[in-house]
Amino acid sequence: MSAFYLEQTRDEIAVTGVDARKFLHSQLANDIASLAIGNSRYSLLLEPTGKITSLVRVRCIAEDNFILDTESGLADITSSRLLRFKIRIKCEIVTSSHSYFLFRNLTQEQHAELVATYKAFKAWRGAKLEVDAVAFDPKQISDIRQGSIGEYELARVLAAWPIMGVDMTIDSIPSETGLTDVAVSFTKGCYPGQELVERMDSRGTAAPRSLRLIHVADGARVGGPVVLDGQEIGIYTSICKEFALALIKRSADSSSIQIG
Repeated sequence: MSAFYLEQTRDEIAVTGVDARKFLHSQLANDIASLAIGNSRYSLLLEPTGKITSLVRVRCIAEDNFILDTESGLADITSSRLLRFKIRIKCEIVTSSHSYFLFRNLTQEQHAELVATYKAFKAWRGAKLEVDAVAFDPKQISDIRQGSIGEYELARVLAAWPIMGVDMTIDSIPSETGLTDVAVSFTKGCYPGQELVERMDSRGTAAPRSLRLIHVADGARVGGPVVLDGQEIGIYTSICKEFALALIKRSADSSSIQIG
């Protein structure tokens, strides 16, 4: 499949002020203290119970200026959760929305050009050179075509990248999502929800179910059961062509249908 882009509106939460970095580091599950200017990093924002509020990507614009972007419709719940813990902190939190250009299936050369020309930043795990940008002129890079939502969804499913309200909800815990490798730090200081995350990690405890990339069975539907050898072993959360993301029970042996 050739390189393509999709334009998508995403919510933004701007956190600015002298205490912005310290505040975000104290609230997010990932390490923000070490985030360099111009770089970005994903993080989960958790409730004190360890349940997920939202998944955000934190971009450091300046020492006192950070932008958190997330799925459309999540700005209010994200900012409200942050404001609950903003006590005697010198920073402002403002929500908005912005058009993003999401690039997938890039070559090394296309990736390098987007990073250099449009300051594109890593998307998802970046394993297949996925990047996003907030500014782009399609006329300047003619070998990247405009793609479809279906193409983008296929790339997302194959990357096993969950989205809020689809593959994870406010009742999900981090270890279910497959995101702890990119959105959680196990060496930083305290943050709300850390107790559950650290306890499960230190004890080597797996979640009761976890998100996995699997082959789709005939007749499968989102929200329907994953059935293997006559047993219900999970639930489909995203389906695209012959691939799906599904929450599979810890006790199930899904090796015959799992990908990767």
